[in-house]
Amino acid sequence: MKLKISNGTILTPFRTIKNGTVVIDGNQILDIQEGPVDVPDAVNIDAKGQFVAPGFIDIHVHGGGGFDFMDGTEEAFLRIAELHARYGTTALVPTTLTAEKEDLLKTLDVYERAKRNNNQGAAFLGMHLEGPYFALSQRGAQDPRYIRNPDPQEYEEILSHSPSIVRWSAAPELEGAIAFGQRLRQKGILAAIAHTDALYDDVLTAYENGYSLVTHLYSAMSGVTRRNAFRYAGVIESAFLLDLDVEIIGDGIHLPPPLLKLVYKIKGADRIALITDAMRDAGMPEGESILGSLSNGLKVIVEDGVAKLPDRTAFAGSVATTSQLVRNMVKLADVSLLEAVRMASTTPARIMGVDQQKGSLAKGKDADIVIFDQTITVSMTMVQGTVIYQKDSQTQD
Repeated sequence: MKLKISNGTILTPFRTIKNGTVVIDGNQILDIQEGPVDVPDAVNIDAKGQFVAPGFIDIHVHGGGGFDFMDGTEEAFLRIAELHARYGTTALVPTTLTAEKEDLLKTLDVYERAKRNNNQGAAFLGMHLEGPYFALSQRGAQDPRYIRNPDPQEYEEILSHSPSIVRWSAAPELEGAIAFGQRLRQKGILAAIAHTDALYDDVLTAYENGYSLVTHLYSAMSGVTRRNAFRYAGVIESAFLLDLDVEIIGDGIHLPPPLLKLVYKIKGADRIALITDAMRDAGMPEGESILGSLSNGLKVIVEDGVAKLPDRTAFAGSVATTSQLVRNMVKLADVSLLEAVRMASTTPARIMGVDQQKGSLAKGKDADIVIFDQTITVSMTMVQGTVIYQKDSQTQD
């Protein structure tokens, strides 16, 4: 079946097309033109002058709608995908927390089943294992009971258990972490630097041995530090200096406006992926909650638009949505809409190696499309040519 989205302001990777038309054939984009296009027998979707953009790709997300991927149920995976689709996410990378090996294996198994039945939400691009190979000193809200050094016997078993791992975050200064990064590179899995006290030399070595992304820049990582009176560059400075991609939680809380502006000024839209890092309470009322599995997760408090540890000494996760990230970059960081959308679509698609199919509006690419208004409130989300969300009376972020 053919569809066409007409009367929209189309955001392509290179320009804005006013009063444009996107023609869709099946699950792919057939054509993009300025002005009306006659497509016999096509179902017309009137964008009503709103923005028509590539669907947002969230490469680091833990939950939403009251569910967490660590809940270990197919329902959790599907409900999270549906919740984030309401806010413009058309593809996402389900993310674990630090846990026992058995829990990770179970989550990977559930992913396989959920992916087969996921037809009402954002598409799954593969699993992201966040941990358990982290620096205890930078654990953040990760459960210290499960943090450990890379163990070849353990990670080889996990890697052989599932073909769906597409990225893995670890602290590169740990014993065995460089060999771990090399192994991930051999397997074609994205190795990312996270929850780490590494110094510049550690990061440089990691970069040379497979690590190419910095997980949630500024959160749970070293900055400039002093040792025996001498200053050393940490992971933050290393990320700025080296040719590394970075992801940022653009909720305006984990990173306030000055830091959003700084990261954008130094790295630019082509090196920044906007992520929600959302926990289960994204899209839910504030109050007490659980980070991670309902059975053995960490109690947290959601208030002021963010999850916090019970003693309120640190953040414990985000409750952001992708439309909020784009809005914040425009309103708080003075980034153009085109560049903000690039950081939520084109750049994450390239980082995850799916940019030939997703991440931009272009002929032959997947028809993953989001329509939103001037306030970046989503009115329609389409995944591979199928409309999976249309705004009704529900309120959004």
